[in-house]
Amino acid sequence: MAPLSARQPAVPSWLADAVLYQIYPQSFADSNGDGIGDLPGVTARLDHLAALGVTALWLSPCFSSEFGDAGYDVADYLTIAPRYGSNQDLVELVRAAGEHGIRVLLDLVPGHTSHRHPWFRHAAQDPTDDRYIWSERITAPVHEWIPNQGRRGGFYRANFYPIQPALNFGYARPDPAEPWRSPVDAPGPRANRAALREVMAHWFDLGVAGFRVDMAASLVKDDPGHLETAKLWGEMRGWLDREYPDRVLIAEWGDPARSVPAGLHADFFLHFAGRGLRSLWDNGTGSQGSWAHGEPCYFDPEGDGSMAEFLTAWRSAEAAIEGRGLVALPTANHDFSRLACGPRTREQLACAFAFLLTWPGLPVIYYGDEIGMRYVPGLPDKEGSQFGTEARQGSRTPMQWDQGPGAGFSGAAPADFYLPLDPDPQRPDVAAQRLDPDSPLGHVQRLIRLRRDTPELGTGCAVTALSDGYPFAYLRGERHLVVVNPRRAPAELALPQLAGRVAEPLLVHGVTAEGAAVRARGFSYGVFRL
Repeated sequence: MAPLSARQPAVPSWLADAVLYQIYPQSFADSNGDGIGDLPGVTARLDHLAALGVTALWLSPCFSSEFGDAGYDVADYLTIAPRYGSNQDLVELVRAAGEHGIRVLLDLVPGHTSHRHPWFRHAAQDPTDDRYIWSERITAPVHEWIPNQGRRGGFYRANFYPIQPALNFGYARPDPAEPWRSPVDAPGPRANRAALREVMAHWFDLGVAGFRVDMAASLVKDDPGHLETAKLWGEMRGWLDREYPDRVLIAEWGDPARSVPAGLHADFFLHFAGRGLRSLWDNGTGSQGSWAHGEPCYFDPEGDGSMAEFLTAWRSAEAAIEGRGLVALPTANHDFSRLACGPRTREQLACAFAFLLTWPGLPVIYYGDEIGMRYVPGLPDKEGSQFGTEARQGSRTPMQWDQGPGAGFSGAAPADFYLPLDPDPQRPDVAAQRLDPDSPLGHVQRLIRLRRDTPELGTGCAVTALSDGYPFAYLRGERHLVVVNPRRAPAELALPQLAGRVAEPLLVHGVTAEGAAVRARGFSYGVFRL
């Protein structure tokens, strides 16, 4: 097969070389004993991230909020929510993280605010304020239009929950039946674009390295092909390149082929957008939504999956990106099931990380996945975590630091924890795995170190897939071979490319490469220099 990528991404070098770590702040580390994680707790645990090899961390929303949707209902973009600490605590986290060689990214929610945001409180009273989307009558499905309780009357358009009024970035197309549609250059949309720049500049000036942009594709409404939304982000990128050239925007869009050419530095493969990511991880258990496909995934013990869908999606994205940015590959996130879910056990996770950390994407580790924390089923709804049929709370449980009370997460009574701890008596923890080189944590540390020390395994070197079944084998550049077998049964692959070449093991767990073939035990991986 031909190489899939051979260009250095046009992004700041620190992002091209990054290992990104997502922290759900309310579940990571509690410093004050109230049962909810906070920013000083993150600061106190930076040694773990540094030892792991993480170079950037992304905090899920930590701004002032009523927490009807776990912070994605922002009431003040310029103030840290008191339960997490203060703005000064964020400044201290940025400073301390920098001493560990770690950059800090925040979560930007540009498409909507809380209904308690001052912008909305004003707009609900003033019919001349067009910062949000208003109609005198319901013109769409009822769940999108919420009766206004303010003096203005009418209805406002909401994104997701009724408490999240949609900010007005305009409509790409007029409709005579809906005269309230604003064009993208109307005063309200212009004011909102200016406000986004002001919010980002505020945090950039305090040392924040960038933002993960929530639902980046959702801004301009009725936008076929997201053309106007892409123009908006292109405008933002131009401003960023002029004013803050070392800062980055990473999209939650799910379509790198469109978002990266528009100007965003990177975009995620996501579970709800196409099957590229689902074909890797989604085994039909854990949090399942309308996007679930019911087909086997590749990282499954029975070995019924294929890498073909992922490779097709990757080739399509890389062809469109043309070296201008990165595709981010997450292990999981706050909306999607953890790696250790259903039939996929912790012993298989090393294979998943071997792939993630030797593929030329931007690797994103969801907190706790490095130790094999599991998706916990059957938990109560918490701050909007039960979204329809999607039980997202199972991926949001407290970080497991040690075997002491509260797993080292908090000194509060367990009843006061943000979410219950995993009740499994065999639940993994950081302290125990630090002592076990064969633990998931040990494998992840070695793989990150290998990626750091071997530039050919990073984002700037070509990848050539040599198979799409079991084992999955690929070349990085001309001299590095990676073999991954995440199924229980052994696997063997003939590789004529190896004939007459010596395969020097760099990091091997159950794989041999001899003659013109590779042989892999179940749940194995190997990285070789040819």
